[in-house]
Amino acid sequence: MTQSVQDYPGERLGLPREGAGSIGRPGRRIGALFIDYGAAYLISGFFGWDPLVILALFAAIQIVFLPTLQGSPGHRLFGLRLLRVGGADQGGGGWVGLWRPVVRTALLIVVIPAVIWDADQRGLHDKVAGTVLVRS
Repeated sequence: MTQSVQDYPGERLGLPREGAGSIGRPGRRIGALFIDYGAAYLISGFFGWDPLVILALFAAIQIVFLPTLQGSPGHRLFGLRLLRVGGADQGGGGWVGLWRPVVRTALLIVVIPAVIWDADQRGLHDKVAGTVLVRS
């Protein structure tokens, strides 16, 4: 069985090459991460800038906003949204539900899964959660 080579990230997921619905590129994703972590850092000032509080606030931002706004504040500012992966017959492309943001965020906090990417530029945290960040 031969595996076909894709021309661009997201092709095998049925996503367009560029524009709305295409894979969110690393620059946008990293920018969004800085926005979300920066927000958690600023909010943590009320609690003494404890690193664990910053991490907990970052997680809360992710878990609250991913299912409600299809992305964190950083994602939305950088023109990204989080979707489920899968064809229409599998319920893909829609609401991510409640458990996916929790799993995705837990793996994101561990860091290593987020820096291991596949050919579609999806981190391991997105693969495990069955999600994909696309341009909005």
